[in-house]
Amino acid sequence: MTRTRYVILPNDTAPYFVTSTTVNWLPLFSNPTIAKIVFDSLSYLQQNQRIILYAYVLMENHIHLVAAAEDLSKELGNFKSFTARQSIDCYQQAGNSYILEQLAANKLPNKIDRDYQFWQEGFGPKRIHDHTMMEQKINYIHYNPVRRGYVEAPEHWIYSSARNYLGMPGLLEVCMDW
Repeated sequence: MTRTRYVILPNDTAPYFVTSTTVNWLPLFSNPTIAKIVFDSLSYLQQNQRIILYAYVLMENHIHLVAAAEDLSKELGNFKSFTARQSIDCYQQAGNSYILEQLAANKLPNKIDRDYQFWQEGFGPKRIHDHTMMEQKINYIHYNPVRRGYVEAPEHWIYSSARNYLGMPGLLEVCMDW
């Protein structure tokens, strides 16, 4: 029997809190080019009405989202596959052998169809059940860089939707109607 709090139910368009982490927690998003790949991909999914974002934060080695979609599992899988391919191509073009060696060394043995692994498997989905849980997850996301000591206030972290919630421009649009 599966634990339903860690899966996305079929045909469920409710928002979910999800986290995706780079392999071995490598700080790959410290590179602005790689961070841009992530944001461009999320923007594409939004523009094509494939995902609704309620909140986000990109840290150096993971991303937290509150998101919804007709098939969120599929969209996140596509997102992770696309961003991994684009990021690996970027490292190859730059000749960054150190990162490529890390991505190869941390690849799971069952990933025989590839030379590198960028993301850890899974994304730990947690269904948002009510307004209180939505607020808690959005605050958790926005205060992540503050807890890490990177900024003094959530809105100072450019890679976060905290700015959107304060009426300031963010890197991505978010739906605040929940």
